Amino acid sequence: MPQLARVLTLARAGDSPRAAAPSQQFAGAKPLALLGLALLLAALMLASLALGSAAIPLEQIITALLHGVTENSAWSNIVLKFRLPKAATALLAGMALGVSGLLMQTYFRNPLAEPFVLGVSSGAGLGAALVVLGAGGGTGALLAGLGLAGDLLLIAAAGLGAAATMTLVLLVALRVGSPVTLLILGLMFGYFVSAIVSLLLYFAAPERIQAYIHWTFGSFSGVTGTQLPILALIVAAGLLLAAALVKPLNALLLGEPYARSLGLRPTRTRIAIVTSTALLVSAVTAFCGPIAFIGIAAPHISRALLGSADHRLLLPGACMSGGCIALGAALIAELPGNALVLPLNVVTALMGAPVVMLVLLRQARGMPT
Repeated sequence: MPQLARVLTLARAGDSPRAAAPSQQFAGAKPLALLGLALLLAALMLASLALGSAAIPLEQIITALLHGVTENSAWSNIVLKFRLPKAATALLAGMALGVSGLLMQTYFRNPLAEPFVLGVSSGAGLGAALVVLGAGGGTGALLAGLGLAGDLLLIAAAGLGAAATMTLVLLVALRVGSPVTLLILGLMFGYFVSAIVSLLLYFAAPERIQAYIHWTFGSFSGVTGTQLPILALIVAAGLLLAAALVKPLNALLLGEPYARSLGLRPTRTRIAIVTSTALLVSAVTAFCGPIAFIGIAAPHISRALLGSADHRLLLPGACMSGGCIALGAALIAELPGNALVLPLNVVTALMGAPVVMLVLLRQARGMPT
């Protein structure tokens, strides 16, 4: 009974039973870990602006950002028109996927849950496939080479597909009380949509198949300066909604019966979690393509660094961890100093797969994840 009383007290305070007391949560190494993540994020952001096919000195980057005159006139254009939008896109996408992965792992109480389990990414993929693979010759010519008009059309189609999926998932979440049932329905919807995309691929012309495959590789370089505010606005809305869910998420670690006894409304919380995840994932998928593994890896890296299950710590930790992974993957994909550009999803898989394997090994040994 004393242990149960302590658990209930922690839950009312917004902590999980595996977390330390509030007075101890922010003591010791945890603030240092968050500060270290912030410094690493800033360093990777600067590296993204400095490194590439042409290396630019740090002081010249600062001059360009302040709209001053650089030693080489081309450097200012490279930083402001190409590298800054790409780095900002990677940062936003990493933050969105890291937080949405944390929401899914907490909601489904499964350390291997990831942002795309609700099928939102599959819906975005179907929207893109319908444009790239199923349209007439006029659209095929429009998308040739993935020019600006083709990119805008592709983003709009993927966004509409993701929005339709989000609406469907929200309607299902209103009627389904079990997270496991919602998870299975999301996976089944993903399989169903993948089958439709496979049919479109089977009957499509080779050049359109190539365009769709290029989209599935994922990229942070397709977002322009005019599109970036839209992506930032949607991601900010999803992150703010996730921040408002800190206490409900901590309560859900105790299970829905305990959470309900503490006054939590599971249906309202479920809708808010699904809405936040769908906003974050649909925005990233529509603008950048289906970026894999960041959503699985970032929450586990955050837990390992912070040693806590308290979402007051995990939320900013997963946010910064996701940003670091995305910026690091973008740097590795471009191989600074080399004209070769690797597919982004190849790099994120190489970075994220070891994290998933480590989680499975820790589970097999009975260690907490």
